[in-house]
Amino acid sequence: MSERFSIDRREFIKVVGGGVVVLVGMGPSALLAQDRRRVYPEDLNAYLRIGEDGRVTVFTGKIEMGQGVMTSQAQMVAEELRVALGAVEMVMGDTDRCPWDMGTFGSLTTRMFGPFLRAAAAEARAVMLRLASEKLGVPRGKLVVADGVVSVAGEPARRVTYGELAQGRRILRTVDDTAVLRKVSEFTVMGGSPQRFDAVAKVTGAAQFAGDVVRPGMLFACVLRPPAHGAKLTRLDVNAAAKLPGVTVVNEGGLVAALHADPEAAAKALARIDASWETPAPPFDTETVFDHLVKAAKPGEAAGVKGDVAAARAAATRLFESTFHKGYVAHAPIEPHTAVAESKDGKVTVWASTQTPFPTRERIARELGLANENVRVITPFVGGGFGGKSAGLQASEAARLAKITGKPVQVRWSRAEEFFYDTFDPAAVVKLVTALDAAGRITLWDYHVVAAGDRGAELFYDVPNASIRVSGGWRGEGTELHLFGVGPWRAPGANMNVFAKESQVDIMAAAAGIDPIELRLRNMTDGRMRRVLEAAAAAYGWKPRAVPARTGRGRGVACGVDAGSYVALIADVAVDRGTGTVEVERVVAAQEMGVVVNPEGAKMQMEGCITQGLGYALTEELRFRGGEILDRNFDTYALPRFSWLPRIETVLVRNDGLDPQGGGEPAIVPMGGAIANAVFDATGVRFYRLPLTAARVRAALAKPA
Repeated sequence: MSERFSIDRREFIKVVGGGVVVLVGMGPSALLAQDRRRVYPEDLNAYLRIGEDGRVTVFTGKIEMGQGVMTSQAQMVAEELRVALGAVEMVMGDTDRCPWDMGTFGSLTTRMFGPFLRAAAAEARAVMLRLASEKLGVPRGKLVVADGVVSVAGEPARRVTYGELAQGRRILRTVDDTAVLRKVSEFTVMGGSPQRFDAVAKVTGAAQFAGDVVRPGMLFACVLRPPAHGAKLTRLDVNAAAKLPGVTVVNEGGLVAALHADPEAAAKALARIDASWETPAPPFDTETVFDHLVKAAKPGEAAGVKGDVAAARAAATRLFESTFHKGYVAHAPIEPHTAVAESKDGKVTVWASTQTPFPTRERIARELGLANENVRVITPFVGGGFGGKSAGLQASEAARLAKITGKPVQVRWSRAEEFFYDTFDPAAVVKLVTALDAAGRITLWDYHVVAAGDRGAELFYDVPNASIRVSGGWRGEGTELHLFGVGPWRAPGANMNVFAKESQVDIMAAAAGIDPIELRLRNMTDGRMRRVLEAAAAAYGWKPRAVPARTGRGRGVACGVDAGSYVALIADVAVDRGTGTVEVERVVAAQEMGVVVNPEGAKMQMEGCITQGLGYALTEELRFRGGEILDRNFDTYALPRFSWLPRIETVLVRNDGLDPQGGGEPAIVPMGGAIANAVFDATGVRFYRLPLTAARVRAALAKPA
């Protein structure tokens, strides 16, 4: 048992309270040491406490943004600790109460954090059994536990509750590597679909989001924004705004804002600020960005090479060369970025809609010149993130303004600000050359992706000669290709890569006169992918067909791997040749994600992926001219509507031999490919660019065959 602490055990117990406390470490400690508070053990990521009332409190840096982890994490704890689910309370995303965590993104919570949380609960169960053994005077092997009650096997009257065992105790343990987890066959809580912890609050409107936080004397801030990314302020006059009654104007360190106790008055004051800007000439726009990306990108790094691509290319009797494009896509969460900050007694407290409370705390501390322990970030419910709330400029702005004015301040972005400061899914280009032999075997795969990164680019098909090159991506090196921010967007980059890959496979199938599912299976020995594809085909009722229907109605298939999960989608579409409108009528999704913690929650995530995937496949593309963002609201940036929703059928393919995998992103990645392939089947016209807007489809169908 590891007992490596950065403070005295008694001091830590004082912080968390009495009872039995089990710590969860995920290492490496060097990463976790970014938290300089040293209130908790250096290798700590979460802990759970069994109180004297028998209730179990889990403290975690993860946050709830609609994905359901508040419930599924509690299920893991209840299962391993063997308590009723209702006895578990979740405390999430509070930097003063929870240990350091890098953030909630990448479908990592269940697959990476879950095993440690389960181990902590199993460790706590072992502690309680030891205490019960001493109290009841019987060996641990003769004890059974259910619903937080330990009893002697065959003698139910000889019993003691967890609460009774915790009374007067101050026990602190770290997770033992030998903690024994329950088998799937023993599950009574995991594998079920209880009512979500947040269901009642969200349905009744009682749920608190950052915008619902109101502090005494709070001011609403409206911040001066540039007209375009890269614009420089050349003249500023705030006098007219400052003369308005009740208005406070801040002009400090590049931050210019008008504040008032009434948000409408603050907005009117901002409109009175006279500012002039110098805006650089636009080097490219929505339509010319792809040429820019290809010209500006570096040659690319190899992400995977096998066989002899050059020889295979020379030997091929027929090559299939394609270039695919996808534009920038916004996160467009219904809840805009919002934060409330209060500076009091040398400490700043921020309530923020953020996926990264601890990195946000550290950034604010640096900007304000404070120690980490003097900044507290509290994350209420988050109204959708999809990766876009990993950054948190609004939290920094609120904190700076609160410190400057000495009053609580709310910064809530308008929809125009949301679009302007979003970190978009990047525009990207994929160039792909493949070959197929007479037996329908893929012999060559020469793949080059520009600006999307390598997520989703990996091959699960059996290709003897393959090369995958990557030039730039959505983070780190390569982001300089863009004029504005790019960042994580629900399976970042994978949507583009899978669209290109799965479209190319369909191109080869059509040319060879082979059914598209048959061609995939003929080139696939990956057992997990075969099972999900076969499950999707069976649920759909797929009948093999070698040529496109060309009737205006079509079907398309696409497969993908993301966050450790395998998924296959089959979509039915109807295409209106007159208007170019594509209506998705049905989507069948089969997903294998290891042990499923909460089946209904997993299906909800799949349905959410499919719904959001309609957007990037059919309508969502950010329009811009240089650094100027042209889409500023939903009147021009079209999100999927409920009226668009197809009939969605989800199939969970069982694999209890694998730990739980991610579910928040996998089902979105094949949506573009499945819909594009279905449109080809319906019309006989191949589309190489997403989204498939009505205007693009109409124009393509109007061209002579």
